[in-house]
Amino acid sequence: MKNLSLPIRFGLVICGLLIAYFLVLAMFSKHTSPIFSLFNSIITGVGLYETIKIYKLREGNYFNYINGFKIGLITGTIATLGFTIFFAFYATEINPSFYDKLQETLNMEMSTGLLIFGVAMLGMVTTLIATLTLMQLFKPSNNLS
Repeated sequence: MKNLSLPIRFGLVICGLLIAYFLVLAMFSKHTSPIFSLFNSIITGVGLYETIKIYKLREGNYFNYINGFKIGLITGTIATLGFTIFFAFYATEINPSFYDKLQETLNMEMSTGLLIFGVAMLGMVTTLIATLTLMQLFKPSNNLS
């Protein structure tokens, strides 16, 4: 892939939206409730949809499943890495009491590293599932007309 500007740009936009959503939840003290993290998958899915759609429009007849899948994975990985770095900084430096409140809410004990690893894995799983799902919409059809 010669041009990575599209997935980098959209990955950073998705990351920014995830961070903004998290900070809005933090303003209302809802950031420790796991149910609100379901909206993260919607933000990621919409961002991946737009990225793959624009990539398909650019490529035209040269668009194929593999390249669309790569674009989705790269975009989601960039967004996940950016949000995970922000989350690690937030949980350890900006608001250290967040970690304790989250443990209370979840009623379980875990290390900070495990929490950060979990956030990264959830982001990557969301990226993988959303990309696989969206490529079913965008893949070229082999049906006879």
